Amino acid sequence: QVQLVESGGGSVQSGGSLNLSCVASGWTSCMGWFRQVEGKEREGVVVISRSLLDTYSDSVKDRFAISRDNAKNLISLRMNRLKPEDTAMYYCASSESVPWNGCQLKAANFDSWGQGTQVTVSS
Repeated sequence: QVQLVESGGGSVQSGGSLNLSCVASGWTSCMGWFRQVEGKEREGVVVISRSLLDTYSDSVKDRFAISRDNAKNLISLRMNRLKPEDTAMYYCASSESVPWNGCQLKAANFDSWGQGTQVTVSS
């Protein structure tokens, strides 16, 4: 199973920006970011395929930008215009299977997870 190591996150005021990065120990198909607030279900933020096709949740579209470097097994997430409702534990995820219908914002489709990194946005 692929190991994922995340970095970045932290605390910022509303309207600020943060970066997250995630490095995989091996080959991956879909990669992405999910987030979770205690007591709530894990929510898909953005996913990206090896061919760099990305899908964003409506809540972050136009504010967040994902990038991917296949040679380095690396994805990065630039989070702009952060809001207090973006506060959550952010998890990097990957899958080794190649989905026929593209990478989806569904946690069940991913089989490797990082340890999580906290993002806190104060108002």
